[in-house]
Amino acid sequence: MALLIFGGIVLLLAFYLIAVYNELTKESVLVQEAWSGIGTFLQQRLDLIPNLVETVRGYAGHENKTLTDVIRVRNESVTALTPEAQIEAAKNMNAAMINFKALAEQYPDLKANENFMALQGQLADMEERINQSRRYYNGTVREFNQSIAVFPKNLVAGMFGFKAKPFFAEDEPARNAPKVSF
Repeated sequence: MALLIFGGIVLLLAFYLIAVYNELTKESVLVQEAWSGIGTFLQQRLDLIPNLVETVRGYAGHENKTLTDVIRVRNESVTALTPEAQIEAAKNMNAAMINFKALAEQYPDLKANENFMALQGQLADMEERINQSRRYYNGTVREFNQSIAVFPKNLVAGMFGFKAKPFFAEDEPARNAPKVSF
């Protein structure tokens, strides 16, 4: 009888470990899926930026430093391979885009240009999609990180090597509006 009880306890423990492992695996897959969504929108933004830069270059060709910085940061973003590197590249891109938008404000003819306005609209739409994706990603990261932090799931997470995922946090300078002066 004791052997049956012991066997039942071991069987229940095995089922519990399997259930927790499967739950953590599903949450990890959701985090990966959420990151994939961000990656898609970041790539679309990176594809849009050269067109925007070329349009601005036609009007403000002598503002080379800002335009060069935007292209440099874009190229760095393309080569970022890990989520951590892509998060850092996205922060740098946000800072470069703030300077870029401030530059565009200095050229009234540029702001009236249809191509520029269309590209600017696409970029604004893309930024909103990125923000929505960031919120979804951070939500899935929060759920996953909470799961691997609480007892007894943290024991199972440690046994199977589940690690906390990084949040896609807003860069501190991005919280301040850019200063535009003429």
